[in-house]
Amino acid sequence: MEASLLWGIQKIRRIGGEREGGFPGADIILKQIELKDVSRKRVGLVGQTKAPVREGTELFDTDDNKIGVVTSGTAGPTAGKPVSMGYIRADLNVIGEEVYALVRGKKLAMTIEKMPFVPQRYHRG
Repeated sequence: MEASLLWGIQKIRRIGGEREGGFPGADIILKQIELKDVSRKRVGLVGQTKAPVREGTELFDTDDNKIGVVTSGTAGPTAGKPVSMGYIRADLNVIGEEVYALVRGKKLAMTIEKMPFVPQRYHRG
């Protein structure tokens, strides 16, 4: 639930399915699905500067409260801007909201955006 990857769990492996559980992390994930209660959510982040924000970088809100951490990030040549993914407090998961990444002692502004960052351009025919 917190990673928004529910589509990756087969229905037969979910609660009440023929072969419930049986995958790594099943105890935690099935509990999150049942209770719909998570403390953090995976978000897409787009930098407002050219500096990429890397794994392990702490994220802060406008009041300097630590709200999460970046799990991966790089320059996004296709997106035309630096992109990152991370986990933040679930109550702060708002598209368009501004957060700050602490990079080398400086706070860099980032915006929470929907993923994928670049729309798909292929056609299955």
